[in-house]
Amino acid sequence: MSDHPSLRVSDADRERTVVALREHAVDGRLTLEEFTERMSAAYDARTSGELEGLVGDLPSRATPAARRRPTSIVLSIFGSNERDGRIRIRRRVLCLTLFGNVDLDLRQATLEGDVVTVVALGMFGAIDLYVPEGVEVDLHGLALLGHKGARGNDPPPRVGAPIVRVLAISLFAGIDVWRVPVAWAQKTWREVIRGIRSGAHKELEG
Repeated sequence: MSDHPSLRVSDADRERTVVALREHAVDGRLTLEEFTERMSAAYDARTSGELEGLVGDLPSRATPAARRRPTSIVLSIFGSNERDGRIRIRRRVLCLTLFGNVDLDLRQATLEGDVVTVVALGMFGAIDLYVPEGVEVDLHGLALLGHKGARGNDPPPRVGAPIVRVLAISLFAGIDVWRVPVAWAQKTWREVIRGIRSGAHKELEG
């Protein structure tokens, strides 16, 4: 710890802390939600003590982190498939549904990179993707007799924030990305969707 925890920090100090946090997130020690929260706190920090508190519980990167098998495909045919918790995501994941539904929750996921691509292919079904608010979402694709959309508060992205690129192809299907406010971390998917549809998330904006 610093001998002067009340010492004022510079923008360069904040950037170094964000870089360290991103490295730990890639190593699997921080979930996407945890990284987003700590990154925001780092940019808001005024003293060295505040920055040190954000990385104080993290070991040296020389210590290997335990990793699960990565999730690369989430498939649903005439049924439902749900993936959440501390799943591991590399650079790309495919979500495919045919007469079914897929729920992919990235809030507690560990991402191996600054950019993750989600390919969402839906036919006569629904695909719902959940990301913590503050993560930049780049949604594009095609909807034919269906819909695609990103919902929730969309604050300006900060340097260092990960990007989730979503390629959505919908045929008689609904494909939605839900930006979940940090304050709603304990809410169920149904509660998140209902809250955003009702506009309750706007009360938390800013």
